[in-house]
Amino acid sequence: MLNYEKNKALLNIYAGAGGVDAQDWASMLFRMYQRYVHKKGWSFVVLHHSLGEQGGTKSASVEIRGERVYELLKGESGVHRLVRISPFSAKKLRHTSFAMVEFLPEIVAAEVKLDPNDLKFDVFRSSGPGGQNVNKLETAVRVTHLPTGTSVAVQSERSQAQNKERALQMLYSKLVQRMEAEKASQISELKPGVSIEWGSQIRSYVLHPYQMVKDHRTGVKSSQPDKILDGELDKFINSK
Repeated sequence: MLNYEKNKALLNIYAGAGGVDAQDWASMLFRMYQRYVHKKGWSFVVLHHSLGEQGGTKSASVEIRGERVYELLKGESGVHRLVRISPFSAKKLRHTSFAMVEFLPEIVAAEVKLDPNDLKFDVFRSSGPGGQNVNKLETAVRVTHLPTGTSVAVQSERSQAQNKERALQMLYSKLVQRMEAEKASQISELKPGVSIEWGSQIRSYVLHPYQMVKDHRTGVKSSQPDKILDGELDKFINSK
């Protein structure tokens, strides 16, 4: 029987199609959850952050520690949609952006064995804030599970060995979640091919032509998206 670490969760954010606007939206979600976590007094440790061409986020992985973290945040997993006047549009056109959010539990124990031959390891130079080895040594690690194509990367630690250990833990959690979803014959956000686009969103954040955040599963709404994006998420999280 699977055993989850109740006080730890792995957060993954991926920009959807839409280039710079989608990457900027992924960064806004990254900041939203970071501020929420800090308001709760929890720990927010960035494991990997892939930046876009103009400073946005292509993808990010974060470890969150705090009381009942996964239990509280698992309902945030899914596609998040933003409607606004694009700050990147010279004509000030309205733009819709999408990003995928995943919250995974850290697996403490499970009867799952990974064949070493099914794993591919790549090392690369870390980017962004870090120790003196950043951008000098290839300490960042990416591990790919070849049969499923599932891949994770970690660059938060100073040594390659530590990053490898964390990457394997993240991969393990993602694969177990996927197996559980398939066993239950349910549609999982972790399955390859889930489109980050219209019709698949769990929540919409509209900044123009009106101000509204709406959760499409619970019907919970807020007319103050600025506060929601500043991390005031309790109204939505506690409604699950």
